[in-house]
Amino acid sequence: MPVLTSGQQERKSKQRKIRNSEYYDMEGTFDRLYAESKNDKIFNHLMEIIESEENIKLAYRTIKKNTGSDTSGVDKRTIADLAKLSEEAYVRLIRKQFSNYHPRPVRRVEIPKPNGKTRPLGIPTIVDRIVQQCILQVIEPICEAKFSENSNGFRPNRSAETAIAQCMRLIQVQHLYHVVDLDIKGFFDNISHTKLIRQIWALGIRDKKLLCIIKEMLKAPVVLPNGEKTYPARGTPQGGILSPLLANIVLNELDWWIASQWEQMPTRTKFKTRNNAQGTEIKSHAYRALRRSRLKELHAVRYADDFKIFCASHEDAVRAYKATELWLKDRLGLEISPDKSKVVNLKRQYSDFLGFKLKVRKKGKKYVVRSHMSDKAYKKAHGKVSEEVKKLAHSSDDNAQFMQLQKYNAVVAGLHEYYCISTEVSHDFSRLAFSINKQLRNRLKGDLSKKGQLRNGFIKEKYGASRQMRFLHGRPVVPLGYVQPKNAQHKRKSINKYTVKGREQIHKNLAIDTATMLWLMRNPVKGRTIEYADNRISLYAAQYGKCAVTGILMDSHDIHCHHKVPVRNGGSDEYANLILVSKAVHILIHASSEPTIEKYLKSLNLDDKQIEKLNKLRTMAEMPPIIL
Repeated sequence: MPVLTSGQQERKSKQRKIRNSEYYDMEGTFDRLYAESKNDKIFNHLMEIIESEENIKLAYRTIKKNTGSDTSGVDKRTIADLAKLSEEAYVRLIRKQFSNYHPRPVRRVEIPKPNGKTRPLGIPTIVDRIVQQCILQVIEPICEAKFSENSNGFRPNRSAETAIAQCMRLIQVQHLYHVVDLDIKGFFDNISHTKLIRQIWALGIRDKKLLCIIKEMLKAPVVLPNGEKTYPARGTPQGGILSPLLANIVLNELDWWIASQWEQMPTRTKFKTRNNAQGTEIKSHAYRALRRSRLKELHAVRYADDFKIFCASHEDAVRAYKATELWLKDRLGLEISPDKSKVVNLKRQYSDFLGFKLKVRKKGKKYVVRSHMSDKAYKKAHGKVSEEVKKLAHSSDDNAQFMQLQKYNAVVAGLHEYYCISTEVSHDFSRLAFSINKQLRNRLKGDLSKKGQLRNGFIKEKYGASRQMRFLHGRPVVPLGYVQPKNAQHKRKSINKYTVKGREQIHKNLAIDTATMLWLMRNPVKGRTIEYADNRISLYAAQYGKCAVTGILMDSHDIHCHHKVPVRNGGSDEYANLILVSKAVHILIHASSEPTIEKYLKSLNLDDKQIEKLNKLRTMAEMPPIIL
């Protein structure tokens, strides 16, 4: 059976990764690695798991949905080239890489930044990306067991929201109003390879063949845009699959060093602790005793190489700044950028973090957190939405305008989704909307109106109550100024990708996947009508992203929109005539060949009720029912 490919996906979904590992029956292996790492086991034979057929297939399934899967490296090959191979040939190709690994050169591209500078991005070849993904899948559970709770970037079930939630708790609950903003100078370019390998060894990953492969990856030559080839002695390329995990391994030592100064400081008396609703351990009695000592209270929150240290006084913050600067230099060989690093008093100034700016204001006898979009984030959002409005106004025809409107709506909904955890988000977006709405009115003249129809689905559910709703030729325009604020949520301790109970919590909390919804809005099916594209999105919301036959959640690449009455028989693109099913089910609805039917029935393992639903759709499509 050939390995199948798919289109790009805008953002990785943590739940999708879990479903992938379930599909290839790797869950038990990853759970075992996590549990053994928690118990400080030493791992000497990881290559057996990394080179296993199931792990290699899982790597392909994960990589093919990445945004960059269609981006080529120096060899000009993409995921589509691997898709042409049979399963056996694909597995054989990847295993051959592990036998004597020498990575191909990494293609360097320069990504423009808002400040006019560029960020270097390294793009490995597609085969090297698969190799890196194979390694990542196996060593991630081992590392996750050893990582600090204060680290939030590029980790399962953690995000910018959990980082902001931690910041707000430290300010609001623990009254730490003095913040050390630290910026590491050229972090990804200055990681010491020798130190990194030692840190991986210290985590218990001691398979020497694996460590040699990682060393080779770090030393892979880089082809610059001008064609010149360089050989890095330090650093890890941004853009590599393994790079975010390696960055977290490097700074994990910093996390635990800061924690040892206060959070993990041992006390002579063993104090009682309790867990809050999120499962976080509350050490209020121990902290009360520590505050009576001369120790300086400090807590860190980190997202990749962007981190903050919260202190109780300005004096403590200055000391923490100096101590951290010296520690980074001595232990990791990294330097602080003095221009971008500073001590901030939150009662007087804002502190920027992950596109937000935080401050405290007095309310009665206490101080409360006040957060906005940062100035840089506001400017970037304004430019992005303005560009979408310009494209909307210059659409060549009605169909092109609809496609562009979908993209505009996706951009606005995406901004709302990210910044809604800001306390002053309504104020920020009202200001943004005042400017953008002027552009909409001026550029689209009399095409905007208050009259139009809202279908059941994402836009009606989220924006239907807004008086700011406008319609462009009867189609809804997501109101930029209407955003529903929410509190930033901590990650529950019980949620864990690598335990059975933790995965149950993830599946339990699963609602409509907004990332997939926005992907569908940005990627309408070419050659189909506007009505078809609109109904496809409405159906995704109505079916909660599940296949109508199997009831299983679908990834964006797996969503097929089926006409109940075929188009050739006069079937329309109306909502009532469409239904979303998975790719395998769609093939089965139209299959006439007995081997094909047997193959997909075996893989889907449908029960009687599901067979009944399938046969109903087959009958409407003028296909004979399947009789088992």
